[in-house]
This record gives sequence, C-alpha cells and structure tokens, in this order.
Amino acid sequence: MVPSHEVGTSRGSAGDVRPGVTARLTLFTRPGCHLCDEARIVVEQAAKERALSVDERNIDLDEVDRRDFSDWVPVLFVDGRWHDHYRVDIDRLRAALDDELAR
Repeated sequence: MVPSHEVGTSRGSAGDVRPGVTARLTLFTRPGCHLCDEARIVVEQAAKERALSVDERNIDLDEVDRRDFSDWVPVLFVDGRWHDHYRVDIDRLRAALDDELAR
C-alpha cells in the first residue's frame, strides 16, 4: 500500500507561462536507481515544457525521507501531493501539471 503522504516543504517551484502561476515538482530518488534515472528524464521533460523546475531529493541524505520512501523510489510529488512512484507516465504527469496550473 502506498503511504498517504504530503510534502509541504517542497523546494524548487518556478513560474509557468502565466505570471504568478506555479507548480512544485519534487522527485525523491537515490543514487544507482535505474528507475530514478528513467523518472528523472520524464519529469525534466514535462517540467521543461511548462518552464518549471524540479526539486530532486536524494532520500539517502535524510533519515525521514529514507524511512518514508525507501521502498517506493522514485517518488514524484506534484504540489505537495503524491503523484507517482516507480515509473512516471509522461501523459499522466502532463495532465496533472495542466490541472494544477489551471487552478
């Protein structure tokens, strides 16, 4: 079961094409994780398309992150809410970003 988790202190938000509109992307990874490498490519592509930045956090550098996400990496949060883990689907991510940016 995926933990019910929110990230409220995510760093690294950036502006969208509309002034004042932002979305936060936080990608939890660990070195040597091939799924993390794949997710990073997808997340960076979607972020680039919308002029957003990605806050990537190495879970091995933080005890709480390691405890919460060790079995799930990569884990992607969109605006502080768990979006995906293991594999990130670009179309699903684009739709989620469009929804967040339309608010």
